[in-house]
Amino acid sequence: MKSLLAVGRYLIVRTLMVGITLVVGCYLIVIIMNMGGKLDDVRRAEIRSNVASAIFLDPANRGIPANALKEMVDELAELEYGRLGLDRPFFPWRSLEYLFTALSLKLGIAEQLSSDTGSRSVARILSERLPATLVLFGTSNLLLFFLAIQFALFLSRRYGSLVDRTMVGLAPLSSAPGWFYGIFLILIFAFLHPVLPPGGMVHAPPPEDPFAYGLSVLQHMVLPVAAMFLSSIFISIYSWRTFFLIHASEDYVEMARAKGLPSSMIELRYVLRPTLPPIVTSFALMLIGLWGGAIILEQVFNWPGLGSLAFRAIGFRDTPVIIASVVIFAYLLAITVFLLDVIYAALDPRVKLGSGGGGR
Repeated sequence: MKSLLAVGRYLIVRTLMVGITLVVGCYLIVIIMNMGGKLDDVRRAEIRSNVASAIFLDPANRGIPANALKEMVDELAELEYGRLGLDRPFFPWRSLEYLFTALSLKLGIAEQLSSDTGSRSVARILSERLPATLVLFGTSNLLLFFLAIQFALFLSRRYGSLVDRTMVGLAPLSSAPGWFYGIFLILIFAFLHPVLPPGGMVHAPPPEDPFAYGLSVLQHMVLPVAAMFLSSIFISIYSWRTFFLIHASEDYVEMARAKGLPSSMIELRYVLRPTLPPIVTSFALMLIGLWGGAIILEQVFNWPGLGSLAFRAIGFRDTPVIIASVVIFAYLLAITVFLLDVIYAALDPRVKLGSGGGGR
């Protein structure tokens, strides 16, 4: 019973901490995306310019005095300001409205963009793009995690070998982001040797057969997954191999070998298990970096996910879609950090669940 209460307290505290971070982060996003309220001035100027152009260029308004036309422009512009909420100050009311709307995922109506079905609902626009991002990044991250662990264990058994020294030499290649590798992969495998599509998620027109559709998606995923894989795999293998080497030299591992335990059991129980907490921590930091680069990566590969949607929304200055896209990314990051934090607590016995806030 006490252990359940300790776990409950730990989860509540971690949820509150992640929630506070999410609220503060989202409010900063709202302020930054609106340039501290300066974006309102830009939008008012655009609205007034469009209204003035429509009125002064309308042949029906010829002969009307300039002062009357100016009054018409003022009146119609004010109506448009009121429709978009631009008639109220950004601080504090509209900024807080943006925040509460974003956090509650009541995302409203897009100002410029629309969904593939023609809907202007921001929620509908995001719901069409979110699965594509989750499929791409979920696949690449799972592939990266399990392959990096397996290869790091393999290198830890062959410390100092040619393949080990080669991997150490390749580690600096992970300093380049995924989209950087993506450009070269597209150049090589889509243009110089056209064996893979350069972008998109599925062939056009999409295959009607579900099996053919799935194969098409897999074919389009190869290059973006490979780009993310190349940007992180070398440094992950290098750092995790170091963790394994440190734990493999501990006295209790030597004792296990002296007892004649199988090598596979020693690796699993005495090397891999105590090494998982720092590995999970480094993987969490890597995930944050990958989520942060989603916008550019998806734009490079024309992948129809949240990243490319955010890029388009920035180009159109569609504030509701921009804020909604970034807030969804913030939620995904918060959920990722929370889950990894819980996994860390389950893996590391040194994390005291009942110590007034899950302190480590």
